[in-house]
Amino acid sequence: MLARWPALADQVPWCGLGEFPSPLDSLSRLAPAAPGADGVFVKRDDICSQVYGGNKIRTLETLFGEALHLGAEEIWSTGFYGSNHATATVLHAGRVGLRAGSILYPQTYSETAAANLRVTVARGELMALPHWSLMPYGMLSCRRAGEKLGVRRFVMVPGGATPVGALGYVSAALELGIQLAERGVDSLERIVLGVGSTCTTAGLLVGVHLARRVGLFGGPAERCPIVHAVRVTTWPVTSTWRIVRLAARTSELLARLGVPRALLPSAGQLRAVLVVDGSQLGAGYGKPTLAGARAREQLGEWGEAALDTTYTEKSAAGLLAHLEACAERPVVYWATKSSVPLPEVSDGELAHAPARVQRFLSTQTRRPRRARPGPHGAPIGRQPRSSNLVI
Repeated sequence: MLARWPALADQVPWCGLGEFPSPLDSLSRLAPAAPGADGVFVKRDDICSQVYGGNKIRTLETLFGEALHLGAEEIWSTGFYGSNHATATVLHAGRVGLRAGSILYPQTYSETAAANLRVTVARGELMALPHWSLMPYGMLSCRRAGEKLGVRRFVMVPGGATPVGALGYVSAALELGIQLAERGVDSLERIVLGVGSTCTTAGLLVGVHLARRVGLFGGPAERCPIVHAVRVTTWPVTSTWRIVRLAARTSELLARLGVPRALLPSAGQLRAVLVVDGSQLGAGYGKPTLAGARAREQLGEWGEAALDTTYTEKSAAGLLAHLEACAERPVVYWATKSSVPLPEVSDGELAHAPARVQRFLSTQTRRPRRARPGPHGAPIGRQPRSSNLVI
C-alpha cells in the first residue's frame, strides 16, 4: 500500500515485523488428499514471521507504529486467555523497544489457548479480569496505573480492531492481487478466512475493492472477490453491520490520508461482497467442533501444523463445506493462525501468575469430556447460532 501511494508513508507510522509478501501456496501441494483442492490457494500468513506469525502481525505493524508515534513506552493487548493478539504482542514488542502487557479474561480451555497464555504470562505483564464485561474498567485502570507510575501506556482494543489496525490487511489484499497476477491467475472468486475480532476481515473488504480498482484480480471493474468470513465468535461481535462499520471507517481514514475517494468503496459496496458464515461456530467461541476436527484430518500434515480448535479449524471447515457445495474457483484460504513453534516456558516463569490464571493452566491435567456429535459438528444440546450464510 505504501509503495503504491508513497505519500502515505509520512502519515502512517509503521514498524516492520513480518516477512512479506507471505507465500501464496496451492492447497493441492500442501494437502494433496483434501477434497476439491484444485484451484484453491493458501495465503501463508501462518509463517509470516519466524518469531510468531499469523494475522496479528500485519495489525501490529501499524499499531506499534502508532504507539511509538504517540510516545508510548508500553503496549497492552486485550482479549481472552490465550489470545493470539496478546501472544503476538509480547513476542514482538521488544523488537521495537516497547514493553508489553495484556489485559485478559477467561475463555473455554483448549491446549492452544493454554500454550499461548503460558507465553503471554512469561513474557509480559498481565492483568487478569474475572469476566469480559469488566474490560472497559480494566483498560481504564491500566492507563491510570501507568499515569501514576509515569509510564506512557498504549492500550489496544481486542484484536486491534481499529481503522489503523485494519490498514495491514488493506495492504495484504493488494499483495495478494499482485501474487495472483504473477501466477497468471486473472480472476479471484472468493477469499475464505475466520472472523473473530473483525480487523482482518474489515481490512480485506476495503483492500479487495482498492485492488480491483487499480487493475488487480481481473474481471469487470465493478466485480470484487467475495470475502467469506467464517465465524469463530458469536453475534454481535461478528455481525455484518459491525464488520462493515469498521471497514467503512478504514475507508474514510484512507480518504483523509490522501487515497483518491474514487478508489474507495461505499458501505453498500462493502456489504455487497461480504458473507458472514455462522455454520461452523458450533457451541461458541473456543469450543471445538467435529467438523473442525475432520477438516484438520482432511488437510493432513499441514492442517496439524496450521490449524487450531478456536480459530482455523472452523474456518477450514467452512472452506471445505464451500468447496463441496460450489464449484467456483479460484479460491484463496487465508491461514491466520501462527504455525511457528512457541518458545519454551518453564513452570518457574509462571509462578507469579494470578490464582485464576494458574487454575486455568492446570486444566490441562484434567481429562476433558468428549463431545457427542450434533448438527454442523456442534456438540448435542448446543446448536450453532446460525446454520445459514448471513449476507
